[in-house]
Formats: sequence, structure tokens, C-alpha cells
Amino acid sequence: QHAPSAAMPNAAAMAAGMNMLDHDDIAALKAYVRAPTGNKRAEGTVLLGVTHSNLQAALMEIRFDRHMTIATVKAKLVSHTGTNISAMRLLLRDENSNTLAALDDDSKMLGFYSPQDGMSLHVIDTDPTSLSAGGWLEDTSKVEKYKLSEEAYDAREKSYRKFKAEKLKEDPEWCIKKEMAMRRGEEYVPPNPELQKEEADQIKVGDRCKVEPGDRRATVRWVGNQLKALPAGYWVGVEYDEPHGKHNGTVKGNVLFECAEGHGAIVRPVHVTVGDFPEEEIDWDNLS
Repeated sequence: QHAPSAAMPNAAAMAAGMNMLDHDDIAALKAYVRAPTGNKRAEGTVLLGVTHSNLQAALMEIRFDRHMTIATVKAKLVSHTGTNISAMRLLLRDENSNTLAALDDDSKMLGFYSPQDGMSLHVIDTDPTSLSAGGWLEDTSKVEKYKLSEEAYDAREKSYRKFKAEKLKEDPEWCIKKEMAMRRGEEYVPPNPELQKEEADQIKVGDRCKVEPGDRRATVRWVGNQLKALPAGYWVGVEYDEPHGKHNGTVKGNVLFECAEGHGAIVRPVHVTVGDFPEEEIDWDNLS
């Protein structure tokens, strides 16, 4: 069910709103949320979540037919959970994770247990050697990583490091982008370190400015083209009046300037207009 387009309230506002609703209002809201979405499905289809004893992740709204036997349900869950049928116990739970029934009779149909949309099937894996046991399917720290020492890598006859060294002997200005352009039969155009120099020359540290897009007001804190961490050409470091930025003036480990976290940004000179742009004052009296 799609609600009308509107700004989403924050959690505190939502909680306060829920406290103001009486029982009938909450029931009506639940009925609205659970109303049919318009997606076509068979009358006997039920949408159930799936949880697992060894897994933290849960599956949402898996389609099941009420006429499926529990054995068939388990067979379907094998592909979703990896648990073998012989090691699988099933519990039907309500929306609050309360167990309603143990689905132990493989010959009975799922509908015998009266499942409803929003309920869930909880899979208990009884195999102590299961791949999912102990978090092996979710905790990547348990997986042994392949490691190669520097000495072993250097001993390889073919490696990117040796390939790069050979290329640089042939052409001191070689780079991978140049190599790929050559292989495509295209002319390689090297980065221009003087890109937007003319615009940058009009900007000085300490200038007030506005930055596009959005006419965001800021103070210029850095101008240059010597930083290898950035693409070639000139860049301008600005400190926004408001937290419109991405950092505190440090870019990829390079401290260009210092400012409050979230107020710093690096932009191209063409997006910066210097001039009389004082900090905008908020008229609190006229805020509605």
C-alpha cells in the first residue's frame, strides 16, 4: 500500500503521534497498512517471513501456498536457508515472534496451521555441522583470507608490479589510462594540471563566496592544484556556513585546512563565485 507523498516524520514525532491515537485509530491504521497492495496473487497464497536459528538476517514476505505440505515447504526453504530437510524443524510465529505451532507433521498442509500474512516461519537447524552454525555464513572474520607475502609476489614471473615497471622503463609518463586508450585505438589525452587556472586565479583564501549548486555560502580556505589525491587541475577548498560539506578539511589523509566536521568541501573553481556574501541570519521570529 503506497501512502500519499509527504515528508517522512522523524521517529520521535511518529512515537508522539502514536501515543495520541486511541485503540480504534490504531486498528484502522493497521488495517490500512495491511490492505492489499493490488499485486495479483492466488487466493491460497500467504506471505510469510523466514527467520533462522543460525542466521541474524531475516527474509521478508516469501510466498507460500496454503495447500503445500510441510515437506514441500521445507524443500522450498532449503534454497533460502541452506538447511537440509532432515535437519530442519519449523515453527510458525506471529508478528511478535510468539510461537503458535510446531510444524512437525510433514504430511499436513501448511493451511492446517492457519498462517496469515505477516507471520513468520522460524527454521531451527539441528545439524551441529551445518554451514550456517557459528555464524559461518554471515561472519566474514571467520573465513581464512588468502595472503601473499611481498617476497612471494615479487618472485612471480608475471605480476602487475613487474608489468608496470617494464612500461615505465619504456615510457616514463605511462599510466594505466594511457595503456587502455592505446588498446582501444584511441588517442590518450593526459590530465591537464592547469585546468580552470584562470578561474582559480580570481579566488583567494579568505574570500567570501557562494557555491553552486544551491547558492551555499562559504569562506574560501584553500586554492591549489598540487594535491595528487585529487584529479588534475585546480580545486577550491571551502568552509560552508552550514553543514553542507563532506569533511573537516582533510581529504584522503591530506590536511588542506581545518573546520568543523561536515562543513568542508573541495569544489572546482567554476562553481565558486566570490563577492559580498555575508552569513545569512535566521529570522527566528518569522519562522512558522
